Amino acid sequence: MTKKAKIIGTGSYLPERVLTNRDLELMVETSDEWIVSRTGMKERRIAADSEYTSDMGAAAGRLAIGNAGLKTSDIDLILVATLTPDYLFPSTACLVPKALGAKKAAAVDLQAACTGYLYALAMAKAFVENKMFKNILVIAAEKLSSITNYKDRSTCVLFGDGAAACVISLEGKGLEIECVKLGADGEQAELLILPAGGSRLPASTETVAAGQHYIKMAGNEVFKHAVRRMEAACKDCLEELGLKEIEISWLIPHQANMRIIDAIAKRFEHLPSERIFKTVQKYGNTSASSVGIALDELLKDKTIEKGERILLTAFGSGFTWGAAVLKA
Repeated sequence: MTKKAKIIGTGSYLPERVLTNRDLELMVETSDEWIVSRTGMKERRIAADSEYTSDMGAAAGRLAIGNAGLKTSDIDLILVATLTPDYLFPSTACLVPKALGAKKAAAVDLQAACTGYLYALAMAKAFVENKMFKNILVIAAEKLSSITNYKDRSTCVLFGDGAAACVISLEGKGLEIECVKLGADGEQAELLILPAGGSRLPASTETVAAGQHYIKMAGNEVFKHAVRRMEAACKDCLEELGLKEIEISWLIPHQANMRIIDAIAKRFEHLPSERIFKTVQKYGNTSASSVGIALDELLKDKTIEKGERILLTAFGSGFTWGAAVLKA
């Protein structure tokens, strides 16, 4: 039987600083009640000024490698999913091996916004199953506080910083990546965007003055697309594997906000609410890293029995979306 790629180790990192709803009340016209009722968020983590995406990614990666029972020298490819790289170039992935001491590893960034972790899983699965690489370190890391306008109450309450990582290999024990489904649609790109800083609208005094280096989002429209696309991706995975909802033990949706998570939950009526794993109340939306952070916490907090399945799903700017099924 052909071996399938497995997640053989996970890790996550969250900055020390906690930004609560009460803190935000002092920064912008909002309230704890307003934030909780609309997002379910109570606090989020914020990186220090001297703490960068590569630092957080390396910290999560170090834990994942240790939990996989490997050494950094065993890693031969590092994939970093992020929309907040340290620099436009060089890639954040090229900075991580230096921090880890992974001198033999190839390294590359990928950008699929909040779906980045799932896109990286799909790529890692393909690479190891085709024996192009042996042990791949997947990192999803974000410093969203660096592109968040803390004068805009519609967005500043949503985002936090953090990183997640996992090691993908054919060898060892772990979670088999049974299926990954991905999608994208650029027709709606303007609904969730960082307008300036790229070649289309290079940085200038005018773009800075206009606040075009901050996240812009049409929240209601994004909500509708997110729920529909994540549901479809999940059900595509189940159909391909010939599974019923009742055969899924845990659902980990993108931790965008509680309303989106609740809307997804309603579409999986055979999955009890206590089996939908949530971290959004503690960490907010950490974009690409949110699913990976939640997966790492699930594996720490719960006993996953052999044969159980975990369903991951995410949606992000682009638009991008995806789902994956993991089997213990």
